[in-house]
Amino acid sequence: MKRISASIAVLTALAGTGPALADSYGAITYSPSTGALGWSNANDNRGDAETVARRNCDSSADDCRIAIWFRNGCSAVAVGHRGGWGYDNREAQRQAIGSCGRQTGTCRVIRWQCSGSE
Repeated sequence: MKRISASIAVLTALAGTGPALADSYGAITYSPSTGALGWSNANDNRGDAETVARRNCDSSADDCRIAIWFRNGCSAVAVGHRGGWGYDNREAQRQAIGSCGRQTGTCRVIRWQCSGSE
């Protein structure tokens, strides 16, 4: 499990059935101090996905960090009263709520994103 801080946990769920095409990457950023979010999708590699997500996070939030990056799937970020996170779309959201809830109690999904152009 990747850790950003003691109160953040990361989960991913792969989406997709059907033929494999070129890999598609996405990322979600989160600022613990302001709640600002940034995200990206349909990138050719992890580095580009993270760069675009950081760029899309509120410029006034100087602590935006990568909450998760993902390839050929979906992710979601859930936040609770102590800042727990988890990740995926429908399955991702379910996992995010479960992961966050185990760490902090009541949680809610604040962003989901898929790696493709959808």
